[in-house]
Amino acid sequence: MTTTDKDSFFSRWSRLKQEAQDQPPQETAPEKAVDPAAPLPELPPADKLTFDSDYRAFFHPKVDEDVRRAALKKLFSDPRFNVMDGLDVYVDDYSKTEPIPPAMLAGLRQAQKILEWAKGQDPEKEEGAGKQKGPGSPVALVERESPSVPAPAPAEPTAGDDIPSASEPPQRGPNS
Repeated sequence: MTTTDKDSFFSRWSRLKQEAQDQPPQETAPEKAVDPAAPLPELPPADKLTFDSDYRAFFHPKVDEDVRRAALKKLFSDPRFNVMDGLDVYVDDYSKTEPIPPAMLAGLRQAQKILEWAKGQDPEKEEGAGKQKGPGSPVALVERESPSVPAPAPAEPTAGDDIPSASEPPQRGPNS
């Protein structure tokens, strides 16, 4: 954009802005005004109102506020106004708690024991030495392993073994 382009842009913008300010504001057609001196319109009973009823008469200045509210309450009690939109995530009562089922609680305890075992802690010593170890507990599984049985020898690598194991650090080649 050159200097002359900028000048022409800003001069055009300034001219259009000035023309908009110089024009008188356009008057909109006023809506049908309610004459406060007019008599109170005949109102249908609130219990006979439906969604398709005409509610304009209830907004006359001489209509009692309680009658107006009753009519609007009837209108907004229609099911079309009571549709949940899916964005009301905090409308549930989260203060009411349900007890954790025993099966889930047992699973949580077992998961805690497995995590303690993986960290190298002995969960049985912390809970007390008098408790029996279940057949599936991590401590019982460790005790079943016999130190007299030698560990199997690692397999020799074959030609297709290019993938390093998780215990070996990755080796970087000259192209890496």
